[in-house]
Amino acid sequence: MTQSAQQTTPAVAESTSDRVLHAVTRAGFEIALIAVLYVGYCITRTFASTAFAPARGRALDILTFEKSWRIDVESWLNDQFLAHDWLGVAASYWYATTHYLVTLAVLIWLYRRGAVQYVTARRAIVLASLIGLTLYLLMPTAPPRLVGGYHDILSLHSGIGWWSQNGSAPKGLGDITNELAAFPSLHAGWALWVAIVLIRAGVPRVVQGIGLAYAATMTLVIIGTGNHWVVDAVAGWAVVLVAFGVSIAWERKGPAGAHDDDEVLVAT
Repeated sequence: MTQSAQQTTPAVAESTSDRVLHAVTRAGFEIALIAVLYVGYCITRTFASTAFAPARGRALDILTFEKSWRIDVESWLNDQFLAHDWLGVAASYWYATTHYLVTLAVLIWLYRRGAVQYVTARRAIVLASLIGLTLYLLMPTAPPRLVGGYHDILSLHSGIGWWSQNGSAPKGLGDITNELAAFPSLHAGWALWVAIVLIRAGVPRVVQGIGLAYAATMTLVIIGTGNHWVVDAVAGWAVVLVAFGVSIAWERKGPAGAHDDDEVLVAT
């Protein structure tokens, strides 16, 4: 081995080691951030009001509003999910599974892709979730399945699934589910987040179409299973759009440090 090779090898090794350490640290930060967000959701279950009467009152106000605009499709759609057993079963698995798996998979994919868009996407989903959790605390709202006259599709099929009769929480963990967290729908919001992420990432149009179809299907599922009102879905979309708008505007006009995370991602 030549003298020059002997001199450069330690430097290369040190550079590689630094990059690996940086990447591991960054990944650990992202995992911790998601964990804190999840813990925050669980905490809202503890502090959120469990008074059913006001929550039902807000739900009925939403229904009245929807009827005035003739967008109250909950009852008809819910009946279809009940009448067609295969549809009810498929929707139950979709509701209880894809909300978490697809969102996490897209987040990890974007992170590993090293795209600058990751930071904006992560900020947007965190901000949207915080807005949603705040509204759950301030405005507990009952879903259709608890109001009366609607069918609880997930509960009907809980015997063949891994979820409990209390929403989509795993069996035995129903107590951690905030059943009065209907407005806004983060199921609808996070699904739209997935579609927006794919579009902003510039993936092939067919993949973008799949993302939009995923968001549309999620909207039908959350309404058809009796877990959300149409207005809940619209509010969930609005929250995500606002979160993306705020994140993008802050990055463009905010302090220089607003882009530090972007540089770290590119470097790793």
